[in-house]
Amino acid sequence: MLPLETYSAVNAEWLIFLSPELASRAQFGWTITVHILFAALSVGLAPFIIYFTWKDVWTDDERFSRLRSFWVTVFAVGFVMGTVTGIPMSFQFGTNFPRFATIAGELIGGPLAFEAKMAFFLEAVFLGILLFGRERVSDRTYVLSSVLVGIGAWLSTFWILVVNAWMQTPQGYDMITQNGMRVARLTDPVAAFLTPRLPWMYVHMVNASVISVALLVGGVSAYLVWKTHDSTAWQASLKIAVLLLLVTAPLQAVHGDAYGRHVADTQPQKFAAMEAHYETGQADLHLLAFPKDLSALTDPHAENLYTVSLPGLGSYLATGGDPDAEVLGLNEYEHNPPVALVFWSFRFMVGLGFLFIGLAMWGGSLTYRDKLADSDRFLKAMMAATPLGYAALLTGWYVTEIGRQPWVIQGELKTSDAVSQSLTAGEAMATLAVFLIVYVGLIAAALLVLRWLVREELQDLGVLAPSQETGHGRIPWVGGDD
Repeated sequence: MLPLETYSAVNAEWLIFLSPELASRAQFGWTITVHILFAALSVGLAPFIIYFTWKDVWTDDERFSRLRSFWVTVFAVGFVMGTVTGIPMSFQFGTNFPRFATIAGELIGGPLAFEAKMAFFLEAVFLGILLFGRERVSDRTYVLSSVLVGIGAWLSTFWILVVNAWMQTPQGYDMITQNGMRVARLTDPVAAFLTPRLPWMYVHMVNASVISVALLVGGVSAYLVWKTHDSTAWQASLKIAVLLLLVTAPLQAVHGDAYGRHVADTQPQKFAAMEAHYETGQADLHLLAFPKDLSALTDPHAENLYTVSLPGLGSYLATGGDPDAEVLGLNEYEHNPPVALVFWSFRFMVGLGFLFIGLAMWGGSLTYRDKLADSDRFLKAMMAATPLGYAALLTGWYVTEIGRQPWVIQGELKTSDAVSQSLTAGEAMATLAVFLIVYVGLIAAALLVLRWLVREELQDLGVLAPSQETGHGRIPWVGGDD
């Protein structure tokens, strides 16, 4: 791990030619960034898919048939993209971080295998029924398929987070020497799988995914309502997204507050980085921070950073009630994470979280007065907020992962020691460039498919004339009833 001062100034040579460690970290970080977009889509869409399928089957209402067909199609696209972007990550353990794979293999191998065999195949099999089985299976089987697809998506997240939570708060193992190398030997599977971090990460990640997708569903629905103003199907979709956001956005704030105290107890260095708290002692809470020049962006410790802070509130939040409590500062550690990334990511995430609460309350008020579809301002606000849930989710993930540095396994293995010693900077940079290009292409492809689906929907609603390129009506082989 590079010392903190490395990150406090821009170095042109460093930007052009990264070290094997930094290039490997950037490659894995970029890979998981894109993968999370699609994984969160599956997790967040699950409750929508279940609800729309149930309403379609048991009410035989054309509105919910339309919504079920549209969002199952989106779910299928996300599932395919999630699979494509997720598979390379397991290979990167061996190519870029072989020492991590060797040391932690016995601990992480089981959960990753469970994810593939218990969750991925469950989701894949019953997604096929959702896509092609509407007229081929009974109504109960079809609804059950939607439930099992949702369970598969949420179960997949559980097993992946079992691995990550163990890396954050490792337990249930002993370090032994094997073939001249220290490796982790599993001694207590229950302790290793059910670490102190797991319930906090799982609830926060699943709820964040639901918020992200609620904003996506709400944004698409708002756009279609804004274009038509008389589509009862998309008015219903918008209402459901707003009501779900009204529950999940405040829950995320309450849960996040408690989660922060857990982080302060188990990873005090990460908590200090989140608050840019350098000197051990009472910690203030920086509500807002405004850089006066560019140097303050890369060094939150700079004197030229103007902050709006509440004295002692950082200590209060870290301990759950004591504003005078001592909080360890970053100066107590030899190596720290890139504090600026953690500090600004945390503020961006929290700021968006409060924005979502405000948006949900606005939408809830309009829903109560039965004016949700009549407010152009709200519809435009929902459209503008469509990508913001994913932005908050990603910055939250950056706080979790970058804030753990310099450790890949907290207190046990540093990231610098986990990187392949035979990997050259040129090789690492070359594969990083390939991943950047390919994954940008995958994101673009997914967005083009979503745009195509929305245009098809507008054609079905009579807003757009059918084009010769796309024809008229829904894609016949995905999400339809044929």
